Amino acid sequence: MTHFGKFIIFKWVSSNFVGSNKTRLSSIVSLFNIAENPRFYSTKRIVQTENGQSISPVSRTEAQVALLEYLYFTRNIQFTDAENMSKNSPHFLEKLLAKVDMDADIAQSITRFLCFHPINEFEPFFESLGLKPHDYNPLLPRDLMFLCDDSLLLENYHVLCNYGIARSKIGKIYKEATEVFGYDYGVLALKLKAYEELGLSQSFMIKLVVCSPYLLIGEVNADFIKVLEILRKQGVEISRIEEHLSEKSSYDWSKLLSLLNLFGHAGYNEEQLGGLISQHLEIFLEDSVDRIYLLIGFLLKFGSTMNQICSMFLQFPQMKFEEFFSNLRNCFLFLNEIRMEAREIQNIFCSDPLMLGSCRLKKPNTLRLALHAADKRMCEVIQENPQVLKKWVMGSKVERLQNLILKSRMLKTKFLLDLGIVDDSNEIGKALKVFRGSGAKIQERFDCIVEAGFSRKDVCGMIKASPQILNQTKDVLEKKIDFLVNNVGYPVSYLITFPSYLNYTTQRVQLRLAMYNWLKNQGKSLPMLSLSSVISLSDKTFINEYVNSHPRGPQIWQDLKKEIYAE
Repeated sequence: MTHFGKFIIFKWVSSNFVGSNKTRLSSIVSLFNIAENPRFYSTKRIVQTENGQSISPVSRTEAQVALLEYLYFTRNIQFTDAENMSKNSPHFLEKLLAKVDMDADIAQSITRFLCFHPINEFEPFFESLGLKPHDYNPLLPRDLMFLCDDSLLLENYHVLCNYGIARSKIGKIYKEATEVFGYDYGVLALKLKAYEELGLSQSFMIKLVVCSPYLLIGEVNADFIKVLEILRKQGVEISRIEEHLSEKSSYDWSKLLSLLNLFGHAGYNEEQLGGLISQHLEIFLEDSVDRIYLLIGFLLKFGSTMNQICSMFLQFPQMKFEEFFSNLRNCFLFLNEIRMEAREIQNIFCSDPLMLGSCRLKKPNTLRLALHAADKRMCEVIQENPQVLKKWVMGSKVERLQNLILKSRMLKTKFLLDLGIVDDSNEIGKALKVFRGSGAKIQERFDCIVEAGFSRKDVCGMIKASPQILNQTKDVLEKKIDFLVNNVGYPVSYLITFPSYLNYTTQRVQLRLAMYNWLKNQGKSLPMLSLSSVISLSDKTFINEYVNSHPRGPQIWQDLKKEIYAE
């Protein structure tokens, strides 16, 4: 039955049942409520009031009708408001029932009680808007009891109701943007219209206002407009944004704008940013912006660069960010619990955060039993081949560790023998300890160096001279080779004579060369040093022999260090 139909019946009943007959009103209204959902058995459990009295579904219905009568007839509250308050304030109703005699007629007991004990109408009102008592208690007006005394509250409440916002969602708006309900007549409607003039539909605005109530405070929010412009520029339609907005979440559009700008400053071009937003719009609209900042800080602390982090987001898997973040965090806790060294954890997180975020690992105790291995053994296996973690996820059948180790050793042995990096089986044991990672990963890194412009023979010679270069990821090797050619200005063939260059970070190379060139520009008489000599010297030797040779050298060294490592 519609609210209008109930209202007409209610008016007829109130005009025809007066005096002693008015007590029949409760039973008639109860009949209408029951008729809407006819059942011949009860499906609701009996609950108890604060003082331990039991409340049956029938008693609850009678109490709701009595409260509706009081709010509508006695307090002259609009019928739809009174009905919503009586039906959707269970905590208030239980508190009311605890104050009357449950053994007597419930409706008459409540009616009699309310005649002599006026209620604070803001309590059932706020609860009917979706707020819990602990949410609305701090919001109750100190000097008001009756809703009619706050006409602006009711006016703005009705504006939101008439706009199409569910009454149960308005409590969230009141809690997060209370001042909206103090606007003068007509102001709130104008604010809603101002956003619609930006091309936003009413259905979008209904979701947006519930997600971000603070947008109704002040002028049209500039940060929200900028985010909208960026998304539209990247071809994201409003309907897609609306689809991903969740009324259960709260969005801070200024933080989202800062995050998009951060990706722009980190090196994303418009095409890359557009691809990221288009493919993973849900990342930014999952109420997870704070967690994205936490993830970025987490990876930076482990030594990842912003370029690596941006690259990770471009390859982000099709999964909820909340799940990815949780998996990554649990991987860290897992590695920490099995007592892996901090440096090794750092290497794993820098090399493949996408893999870690995609793995929902089993508990350490479960794996200890399934693998028949202690913590130290598990650490060794993970360091040798981090990809093994993908086989230890929830729902997978875990092989005993001995079988995994044998398979990995066989692949690596085959790779080393095929390339001639080791000549006989006597050298295999030593070589396997040097080369970390699976056979497939080592092959991938080898191919990466070959593709830079070398023959397989040259690369084998480089690896024999400096085996550790194959312990770095493909991405890191590509960046170091690119830096040598495009920043340092050396031909790629230089790596044949100095393959150990690939073992040093680009920051170290840049810092050493910058300091050396500064000393030369100051007229300092320096021996002609090769690139290998400049970067392979220990920090102590380089500082004592070169940096300290000029009075301003130590200060320039520190300034360059801060600048280069900050980048």
